Amino acid sequence: MDRIAVALLIGFFIDCFLGDPHRLPHPVVLIGKLISGLERVFRRLLPKTVAGERTAGGLIWLVTAAVSGLIPWGILRVCGLVSPWLALGVQGIMCWQIIAPRSLRDESMKVYRALKTGTLPQARQAVSMIVGRDTEQLDAAAVARAAVETVAENASDGVIAPMLFLALGGAPLGFFYKAANTMDSMLGYIEMPYKNIGLVPAKMDDVLNYIPARLSALLMLSAGALLGMDAKNGWRIWRRDRRNHASPNSAQTESVCAGLLGVRLAGDAYYHGELHKKLYIGDALREIEYEDIPRAGRLLYATAALSLVLFGAVRFLLVM
Repeated sequence: MDRIAVALLIGFFIDCFLGDPHRLPHPVVLIGKLISGLERVFRRLLPKTVAGERTAGGLIWLVTAAVSGLIPWGILRVCGLVSPWLALGVQGIMCWQIIAPRSLRDESMKVYRALKTGTLPQARQAVSMIVGRDTEQLDAAAVARAAVETVAENASDGVIAPMLFLALGGAPLGFFYKAANTMDSMLGYIEMPYKNIGLVPAKMDDVLNYIPARLSALLMLSAGALLGMDAKNGWRIWRRDRRNHASPNSAQTESVCAGLLGVRLAGDAYYHGELHKKLYIGDALREIEYEDIPRAGRLLYATAALSLVLFGAVRFLLVM
């Protein structure tokens, strides 16, 4: 029996049933506090120059990634000395804490319900919880588009990529990836004061997600075909628009989703009152609607389930 594959399966099904309860402490919160603490320390210790801040970013990345991987490794080692079954259970719980398909779908469905039965201001408020753009002036179609984009983009770095790293190295490698992803979210901005200190975290996140993002796109395309979506158009839009983003990875799954649904995503958006020009992704074969949000959610889960089967099969073949 491959314990990593079983732990991943346990974690996936716990997430399906429980999601991410907000009342429970979460390791990612601790990782975030570590990042913030290290940022304060290294900003104080190192010169406030371009080189000094970039060095600080590199040190933050090294320390956070190492600590985030070594602590779960140590916990699992101790649990294994007590009982292999205890280690399996604890690793299953760790896997649950790393992947997040249920919370991603649940948060997007809040937007869906607000658009369907609530008011536009309620929908804007709901979508503001899962996107970084300004939402105060969005119309109903733009709110639905923002929610679909979030599900599509985060399918890779929030679900499929963590599952891949878990399958490759268990919870320690999964938390290593989660730490890298969190550092990019907290520090990887192109504006000051993070432009220099966030350079290493942003670039490392691009490197770690390069293969997972493209694998996620292909898995999503396959999942869409299984769901009866327009796989031919999904393939066409992915081939054409997968680079239509400032990040080398973010448009991979977003372009597939746009093609499968037959809608146009992305485009210009306001952030903190400033207009950011962005390329479109997909063709507007029809107008986007709020029903596209649950469609994106079903696509997310189908992609995650297909990934679970594929990664589990690979683990099985490796340990035969």
